[in-house]
Amino acid sequence: MAEGMERLDRFMARAVAAYYARPATPFGRGGDFTTAPEISQAFGEVLGAWAAVVWERMGSPDSVLLVECGPGRGTLMADALRAAGDVAPAFRAALRLHLVETSPALRQAQRRALGDAVAAWHDDLSTLPPGPMLLLANEFLDALPIRQFVRRGDGWAERHVEAGAFVERPADTPPRWPAEAPEGAVREVSDAAEAIIRALAARLATQGGAALFIDYGPAESCLGESLQAVAAQRGGLDPLADPGTVDLTAHVDFAALAAVAWEAGAAAQGPLPQGLFLQRLGLMTRAAMLAQSRPRLAGDILSGAERLVAAEGMGRLFKALALCDPALLPLPGFETP
Repeated sequence: MAEGMERLDRFMARAVAAYYARPATPFGRGGDFTTAPEISQAFGEVLGAWAAVVWERMGSPDSVLLVECGPGRGTLMADALRAAGDVAPAFRAALRLHLVETSPALRQAQRRALGDAVAAWHDDLSTLPPGPMLLLANEFLDALPIRQFVRRGDGWAERHVEAGAFVERPADTPPRWPAEAPEGAVREVSDAAEAIIRALAARLATQGGAALFIDYGPAESCLGESLQAVAAQRGGLDPLADPGTVDLTAHVDFAALAAVAWEAGAAAQGPLPQGLFLQRLGLMTRAAMLAQSRPRLAGDILSGAERLVAAEGMGRLFKALALCDPALLPLPGFETP
């Protein structure tokens, strides 16, 4: 391989790490993108209530890990903890909060938002203490590095990056995909996401608990490329230019991750459209209550909640996927009507 050339997933991992290591926060209207917890406090509140209900179904253990992956500025978890304290004080007393975050700048923001509520920070899931666990992750999987394979003739090439451009090399480990994939078709695979789901599923199957991932992508595995760069609330930027200065994300292959979870011994539910899932959890009802208590902000509160559930907003593209100890099926929000 020529000097300076690297596989796409390795390029993406370095670029994302550099991006989140910057002192400036990427979240909110003044940042590069806005996530659901920044749009509506009801989002974090209903997820906190979701975790409390699952904890009760687990038998209300005296101590349970509440974990968030990619906690951003701590907004989601602050809302979740407040809701848990209001509706399930026993759960709030039992939980021990652990955050999976590598960015020093974001850890500082989380410390400001959550204070002494945080038991510990972790670089990855491997250092979490043992025991039953409830895990929340919003827009976490989409930032994990991907590989891209391109159909060429009767085989596959893999994309690498060199001098700000894609370079194709013969694939050492071609993707699992039907042989009839058309010429030029692109298949994306995230080894990093699959490894996390595999380890997490094995843990949930043996130690108990559940994990909820909310992210964006299609419900079924498909061909196509989705790598994108976002900055200053604008998408469509060149993902290979100026690495470390723009947010890089890709669609999540929910079906592939669900299959990995089942293989590792956990149960998987979903993916379910975010809009349907949040409505089942009562997000619009909670937003209406907030609007009534804050009449001057009522319009913004209701429009923010509607953005999360509407098909033309985030309600269809974003999905919810849950993993759990099979004994906990069905999980709240995933019940068959």
